[in-house]
Amino acid sequence: MSVPQIDFDPFAESGPAGRMHALLDGLRERHEAFRSTGQQGFWVLTRHDDILAAFQNPDTFSSRAIAVIDPDPAYQWIPVMLDPPLHTAWRRLLRPLFTPATAGAMRERITRHCAALIDDLAGRGSCDLVTDFARLFPTIIFLELIGLPTGRLKEFLAWEDAVLHPPPSGAGRAEALREVADCFTELIRDRRADPRDDLVSAATAFVLDGRPVTDAELLQLCVLLFLAGLDTVAAQLSYTFWHLATHEDDRARVAADPAVVPGAIEEFLRVYALPLPARRLTEDVDLHGCPMRAGEMVMLPISMATRDPRAFPSAASVDIGGPPAPHLAFGAGPHRCLGAHLARLELQVALTEWHARIPDYGIAPGARPTEHASLVLGLDALPLSWPPAR
Repeated sequence: MSVPQIDFDPFAESGPAGRMHALLDGLRERHEAFRSTGQQGFWVLTRHDDILAAFQNPDTFSSRAIAVIDPDPAYQWIPVMLDPPLHTAWRRLLRPLFTPATAGAMRERITRHCAALIDDLAGRGSCDLVTDFARLFPTIIFLELIGLPTGRLKEFLAWEDAVLHPPPSGAGRAEALREVADCFTELIRDRRADPRDDLVSAATAFVLDGRPVTDAELLQLCVLLFLAGLDTVAAQLSYTFWHLATHEDDRARVAADPAVVPGAIEEFLRVYALPLPARRLTEDVDLHGCPMRAGEMVMLPISMATRDPRAFPSAASVDIGGPPAPHLAFGAGPHRCLGAHLARLELQVALTEWHARIPDYGIAPGARPTEHASLVLGLDALPLSWPPAR
C-alpha cells in the first residue's frame, strides 16, 4: 500500500473563515494518516481514536518538540514540552494555581474588564470583533494574572502574533521570542526581590525535587504561559462569534437564555477546536500503512478528532442545548490544558456580557472574515455590525 503524500501546509496564506476546518474534515475522511510534503515533511494522524491514543502515549509521542516548524527546538517550555516523570512533578506544582476555585475567585474581576470593553463598543454600532474585543479581553486578564502592566498590551500582542503566527519563512519569530524572554527575565528578577500577589511571585517559591526552581526554569514557564494565555481564548472567541453572527437561531437562543451559555461553550470548543499540536516520535511505528520513524514529527490536529463522525453524531454541527459531548479541545493525557477552567470562565463571561448588551448583530455588510492557521487556528478579522442603541 502506497503512503499518501499530501501537499498540506497549514502555514499557507490566510483564506476565508471556516476553510481550514472544512479542509481538515475532508482530509480525515480520505486518509486515516498521511505524510505532508509541506514544511520539512511531517506525518498527520486524522482520526479521533488515533489522536487520543497518541496524546495518552508520551513514551512514544514525546512532547520534547510540539510544532512541526521546529522539530529540534533549542528551548523547552515548561510544562508543555516535558515528558513524565519531570512533567508530572511540574504539574503537581502548578495545579493549585489553576483549579476551578482559583478561576472562580477571578470571576468578578474578569466580568468587570469584559463589561468595560463591551460598553465602549456598544454605542458604536460596529467593530472588528478580533482586534477590538477578542484579543484585548483575555490579554488584559493574563497581564494582571502574571503581574505585568496592562499599559504594555499592544507590545505583548505584537510579540504573540510574531511567535504564534509567523509567515512561512518564520521571519520575526526568533526576535519576538527574545523580546519575550528579556521581559520575563526582568520580571522574575523583580519578583524574586519583591514578591507580590501574582502567578510569577507564587512560582518563585516552587521547590522541585527538594531544590528551588531556577530562573531559567521559571523563564521557560513564563514564556509558555504567555503564549498559551494570549492566543487560544482570543481565537476561540473569534470562531464563536463568527458562528453566532452567521447562525441567527443560535445567536437568538444564547441572547435569550444565559443558562445555555456553558453548554454552548462546550459545543463551540468541540466544533471549532483550534490547536495543531505535534509530537516527536521516540521509536519507529507503523500506523495505517505509514512507516513513521523515530525523530520524525507527527501532527495531531485536534479539530480532526473533535469533528470525527466516528466519535460524535453530527460532528461538524453545533447543537446548543444538546447533551454535552466529551471532547479533546483541551487535549488529553498528561498534557491536558492546565488553564481549561480559566479559559471556560473567560468564554462564558464574554458570551454572557456581550449578549446582555449587544444581542442582535451580524457580519458587517460586504465584509469577508478571514482566518489563519499556523500553530493555532483563528480569525484575522471579524467585522460585525448591529443596530444603534435607542
